[in-house]
Amino acid sequence: MMESKREREQDAEYEKVTAALLKSRSGEFDLESILFLKLRNLGIQDLGCIGECINLERLDLSGNNITNLAPLASLRLLSVLNLSANRVSNLEPLRSCDSLQNLNVAGNIISSIESLHCLQSLRKLENIRLKDNTYNYTNPVCRNTVYRNIILEMFPNLKTLDGERVAGRGSDLYQLCKDIDETIKAGMYKNGQIVEHNDCKPWVQDNYWEIKKSNNAIVEEAYKQFTGKLLSLAVPSCMSAWPHCIKTLRLKQNISVYVYDPQMFSTNADFSITEPLM
Repeated sequence: MMESKREREQDAEYEKVTAALLKSRSGEFDLESILFLKLRNLGIQDLGCIGECINLERLDLSGNNITNLAPLASLRLLSVLNLSANRVSNLEPLRSCDSLQNLNVAGNIISSIESLHCLQSLRKLENIRLKDNTYNYTNPVCRNTVYRNIILEMFPNLKTLDGERVAGRGSDLYQLCKDIDETIKAGMYKNGQIVEHNDCKPWVQDNYWEIKKSNNAIVEEAYKQFTGKLLSLAVPSCMSAWPHCIKTLRLKQNISVYVYDPQMFSTNADFSITEPLM
């Protein structure tokens, strides 16, 4: 019971942004010294005195219950603002945030293109996010089938819209991948039904990469002939030089095998047995 009461009191305290909250979250003693603030998922409804952080550059207010952005109007140096997952419908106070470059308002209740006209005066604005498929955040305005084209016309300096590159490095590649994906999806359906494609066939036969047996036989025969010829030349020479070092054994198959007698050589000899005569 005590913990629940303490949590309710804490939540009530966070409903409105106070100087104490800003200082505790930033670690600064002076509001004007705060450059970065992360106030996500605190249940904030009223932005209170946040407008006194006049040197604020980055602000994360995602996951709250904010409806009124009026206190943000004095943040002239603000460059990155995350307002995703709130209840914002009016962006008018952001008109005076001259340094704003990156704005995330996905997951709010912005209902019309007209609500975005106030942002057209922000010359540095390069990135706008009205929907986020990763978290399933969107806005009613995104239901307009041509809203993307309209926004790109309204903001010619945009580089990224809804997380997708629309200008600059990588934009052409992204558009190409998107076109390919749409083409593939379109080819999968015909009259509303998934088109069945025949199974892919291999380019070559299963045994294409195998060495043919006839080739193996030729190689083996050549090796035998070479070995036999080599031994026929080497062994007689050895016998004439060291007649007492070589013994001849007769096998059942009438094959003669010449064996060197290791006792006739020094202990440092490198060999003891010859290859069999073929």
